[in-house]
Amino acid sequence: MFIGRKRELAALERLYESGKFEFAVIYGRRRVGKTSLITRFIEGKNAVYFMGVESSAMQNLENLSVNIFEYATGERAEGAFSSFQAALEYVFRLAEKERLILAIDEYPYAARASKSLASTLQLLIDRYKDGSKLMLILCGSSMSYMEDNVLAYKAPLYGRRTAQMKILPFGFADTCRCFTRFSDTDKALIYGVAGGTPQYLLQMDDRLSVEENIKNTFLNPSSSLFEEPENLLKQEVREPALYNAIITAVAGGASRMAEISTKTGAETSICSAYLKNLISLGLIRKETPYGEKSSSRKSIYVIDDNMFRFWYRFVPENSSIIARGASELAYKRIEPGLSDYMGSVFEEICRQYLWKLLLTGKSPVEFRELGRWWGTDPLTRKQAEIDIMGEQDKDTALFCECKWRNEKTGAEVLDTLLERSGLFRYSRKHLYLFSKSGFTKGCEERAGELGFVSLVAYLDVLKVLLSD
Repeated sequence: MFIGRKRELAALERLYESGKFEFAVIYGRRRVGKTSLITRFIEGKNAVYFMGVESSAMQNLENLSVNIFEYATGERAEGAFSSFQAALEYVFRLAEKERLILAIDEYPYAARASKSLASTLQLLIDRYKDGSKLMLILCGSSMSYMEDNVLAYKAPLYGRRTAQMKILPFGFADTCRCFTRFSDTDKALIYGVAGGTPQYLLQMDDRLSVEENIKNTFLNPSSSLFEEPENLLKQEVREPALYNAIITAVAGGASRMAEISTKTGAETSICSAYLKNLISLGLIRKETPYGEKSSSRKSIYVIDDNMFRFWYRFVPENSSIIARGASELAYKRIEPGLSDYMGSVFEEICRQYLWKLLLTGKSPVEFRELGRWWGTDPLTRKQAEIDIMGEQDKDTALFCECKWRNEKTGAEVLDTLLERSGLFRYSRKHLYLFSKSGFTKGCEERAGELGFVSLVAYLDVLKVLLSD
């Protein structure tokens, strides 16, 4: 069953329907569903699909040749073109009279094996594009390679592409659509532990409880997810040990650059470069208090991928007992921290809810961006935090508090949010209180008195996100 990617498919269809030469670059982290997207798109269309392999140029050329011959003759044939240029030129000529897609998946493997491949493509695109009906797709999982050698200004193919797509993990709504048997609460928990990466979601079984899923994957040494974060780093970066140490430090609470440097024993300049790479991979996110510049000294680093965040938060500290098969004991140690862990996951789900309201014209505040704020309350001189805030203009903003607890949220939480919103000089405010378990009668009455408050239970968040 194919789920999600409606915008990406629609964009590819628009390119296809133009009838002229198109060149789309698709890239994104491993396991995120790029190949499934391409496979779905080319279904029923004239297409040559070729996946690069981590092998020699000759092997890649042979594989490409087989795919081309199979398309041209309808039969699997042996043999190979004399060169990549001859093979690709043949495809361009096939596309002179009919719409044809050439999809090169895992392009970095083929391009690394044949150093002249990018220049060959550049040459042929420039020669044939004006009269060609070819739709060329280059796809890659090596984010750094695609950005530096395909998209960058100095790359041979720069300026030739007509579209680019960075494929990201699913949001909460599409994650929910992957499962029919999980309860509404369990869907949030699964999103919290597995994130929105399709390949990781496939490891989850909605016939089982969340506890059983965690035991079968993260707490099982034979599971593919047990070593997935470390394996992915080995595939993506040259020095996985230091990258691993940096993510471990961030997961352990070292959120500022100086703290990360101290924990890892690496200089801040080195940590900065490595963090930049982790950000480009979508594993780490740099956060700055809302309204402040990204260069602010208050900036912190957090793990941006739920699966990585869960793994680094709970697996390494229990690795010894997990290796001995004691998944029950490991889960007993993990379970008390799950509710606290889900706090930031729920905040992200609520942000997605707010964006959905905005994009459907139902938001009381037309914000430009959303973010978290933290700083010192000048009255109490204590640290204060606002889970989500967003500004429409200098006079209007929204402020939100999110509570993932098993008890109803009371009026005192609303009053605290009201008080903290007073730290900002907006004449018009709208407050949102999000709660996993609903609200007390006192909270509902207080919200009614204020008149500019929305109380939103988790089930209402889910309903909005899953609506078309």
